[in-house]
Amino acid sequence: MRTFFCRKEGASIELTARQREIIELVAKFAPITGDRIAELLGVSRPTIRSDLAVLVMLRHIDAKPKVGYFLGTAEHQGQSPYKAIETLKVKDVMNIPVVMRETGTVSDAIVTLFLENVGSLLIVNQEGALVGIVSRKDLLKVSLGQTAANAMPVSMVMTRHPNLFTVGPEDSVLEAARKLIHHEVDTLPVVTSVPGQEHNEVAGRITKTTMTKLLLDVALGT
Repeated sequence: MRTFFCRKEGASIELTARQREIIELVAKFAPITGDRIAELLGVSRPTIRSDLAVLVMLRHIDAKPKVGYFLGTAEHQGQSPYKAIETLKVKDVMNIPVVMRETGTVSDAIVTLFLENVGSLLIVNQEGALVGIVSRKDLLKVSLGQTAANAMPVSMVMTRHPNLFTVGPEDSVLEAARKLIHHEVDTLPVVTSVPGQEHNEVAGRITKTTMTKLLLDVALGT
């Protein structure tokens, strides 16, 4: 039986059991569709979506539209052309956070969102602790056809825990990508713990656009 590893900071980290099984299935039945892989594993397609994305990113498998998955260059050549991504941490690629106090209004949020040209705002309390996130979609839902909504506190429309997903600066970029895909969100706040405090402070943000630019840079060798 094969052994599959990805690399992180010079140490070998074994892929998950399910990821290894996916590679085995692709090697045996390629080309094979994602639905067929899920069926053979006894799970739903959404369950393995993040696994497939990670394996494609690492080039263990590849995909062709309307054809299916097959072994990628990492399996044929023993290494990944995207090896640089494997060692990157969130702090290496994260963007400057765009934050707003929870006491601000929906109108304030809309103005800030468009002035900063971002898709989401990170909401903090008076102590600077992350308490939520609000997206363009959230603001559109509450303000469409409701003029009185502009004066509503943004805290009433933001997403809170437990539906608020974050990453830390030391987390891997691959882990951030997995969370973006698995939770189907556009932005992940990057947070750090505060010594002696129970809350987390905002250090940055990582988005699907961040990931797209990163993949393009690697593909073009820039």
